[in-house]
Amino acid sequence: MQFSKSCSKMMLAAVVLTGVLSACALKQNTFNYATPDQPNDPVGFQEKPGWATQGFAVAAANPLATDAGYQVLKAGGSAIDAAIAVQMVLTLVEPQSSGIGGGAFILHHDGKKVEAYDGREAAPAAATDKLFLDAQGKPLPFIEGVVSGLSVGVPGTLSVLEAAHKEHGRLPWAALMQPAIQLAEQGFKLSPHLHRALLAENFLMNDPVAASYFYDAQRKPHPVGYILKNPELAAVLRDIAVRGSQALKQGPVADALVQKVRQHPTRPGSMTLHDLANYKVKKRVPLCFDHAVQTTGKTYQLCGFPPPSSGTLAIGQMLGILNNTPAGKMPLEQGLPSAEWLHFYTEAARLAFADRGQFVGDPDFVNAPGGDWKTMLHPTYLKQRSSLIGSQSMKVAQPGHPAAAKSAYAPMPAQEEYGTSHISVIDKEGNAVAMTTTIEAVFGARLMVNSGQGRHGGFLLNNELTDFSFAPTDAQGLPIANRVEGGKRPRSSMSPTLVFEKDSGKLKMTGGSPGGAVIIHYTGKLLVGTLQWGLNTQQAINLPNFSSLNGPTILEEKLFPKSTIKALQAKGHEVRETPLPSGLQAIEVTPTGFFGGADPRREGVVMGPQR
Repeated sequence: MQFSKSCSKMMLAAVVLTGVLSACALKQNTFNYATPDQPNDPVGFQEKPGWATQGFAVAAANPLATDAGYQVLKAGGSAIDAAIAVQMVLTLVEPQSSGIGGGAFILHHDGKKVEAYDGREAAPAAATDKLFLDAQGKPLPFIEGVVSGLSVGVPGTLSVLEAAHKEHGRLPWAALMQPAIQLAEQGFKLSPHLHRALLAENFLMNDPVAASYFYDAQRKPHPVGYILKNPELAAVLRDIAVRGSQALKQGPVADALVQKVRQHPTRPGSMTLHDLANYKVKKRVPLCFDHAVQTTGKTYQLCGFPPPSSGTLAIGQMLGILNNTPAGKMPLEQGLPSAEWLHFYTEAARLAFADRGQFVGDPDFVNAPGGDWKTMLHPTYLKQRSSLIGSQSMKVAQPGHPAAAKSAYAPMPAQEEYGTSHISVIDKEGNAVAMTTTIEAVFGARLMVNSGQGRHGGFLLNNELTDFSFAPTDAQGLPIANRVEGGKRPRSSMSPTLVFEKDSGKLKMTGGSPGGAVIIHYTGKLLVGTLQWGLNTQQAINLPNFSSLNGPTILEEKLFPKSTIKALQAKGHEVRETPLPSGLQAIEVTPTGFFGGADPRREGVVMGPQR
């Protein structure tokens, strides 16, 4: 965002002193944020009813963030405006998952076209494929790579939000910082979700800035309901209000960010001010495909993110493979996916994840099979892949040959993935946003940055480069598509999704989830639940989670009957029950407005004018 000096000073004064927008703002609508009441959030799994709204709707992972988006929409802001306000508040209240120190993918629909804004973090220019190798040339232990300066990618969240705002914003950029600034200064109640993350955390205390912010004098996390203030983040946001993304590319915050990475006490990174200054948002061609639902006869167009995301490709492959099996017509049994359906689904997942590990990487560095990622979604190829599914689990699938292409790459070894948050918005004009945003692991690289003027608060840096393969080649020396290279963007599982009716082209749903590699399955569950099983968004979100990452069959613990587990085991599945804490947010279009759902496993809510 570019401003004249005099206009910048006027805008800064308005934000700091009164919150009333300056007349020199590029967008003229008015917006005055009112701090909402902050009741204590409930602890643990909470049943949620779903929310019917009219006019507009916004869904996010924290009530304060959702409320900020609601107030923006109520003031006449666009879906992008609301997403910006939501993200700034999430930086404050859900810092363990996303923020201005990370990256994001934004899908936007304006009633005519879908646009894909890539704000994924990038490797510093000096990074090489040996980034995560030790002195003996062996991959570092995963957590050593995470908690280091090596793991920090060049942040893209601010840049991508700014780019989308320039094209689709209605309210002034500075106004959208107002909710987060006000909450950072006045304080917010520390939520159970953030508190649980702090209790489980072992490394954040090693960063002096983070330690002084998140912990008390006895080195214990502040309790649930504690009023946490972040004046350092407020100062950063004031700078962002005036200078936009330049505030993280040039100036005291940029200097502090680079210093934090390069002066890491054990494993410093190579990021420079030049890396920050040269970061570019990329407009990608959305990855859209048709999905025919066999139980209803309806066809939908699903749109998501292309590589460097693997999410939409994997979801498209799984749905296409399932349509070539009996699973495409199977209903729920007593309100749950049956063992037979889970067998077909997890086998399809193994096949999709095998291709994901073989082929997917940053498209500026990695060629798609046959020169087009849609070769991986071609009906003939998916039918051939489905023929590999038998009555017994294949346990581990091998990659296929889309477009009959011979791959020049080796499969990427299994590696951990974490984190993220999801935002869904539909505004008064019907513009829709599906935005998935991340700093990767919980609390990212465990490095907190501010303007350098104080030690109380700031924002956390991502560890996104650990989404690259630590090993650059296989044992035979074949390169791995998702290896580290300077300027490259790591492969992602983020799956922001927009669903349209094929015949009319009308928007049906916006949705997505956090959850690392399992994002693909959480979003897949949402799509099957709503489109095939006829559930509303909340009912689909409430279903137990299930997945396979091309290994064991993973079921959400204590939510499937023993008979289902035994039936899967009889088919050769290695079944593991474990927590699968999705964070799905989704909004569907109804004949009378909207109906939104938020995951009962987290603190999210949906807001909009009530019918």
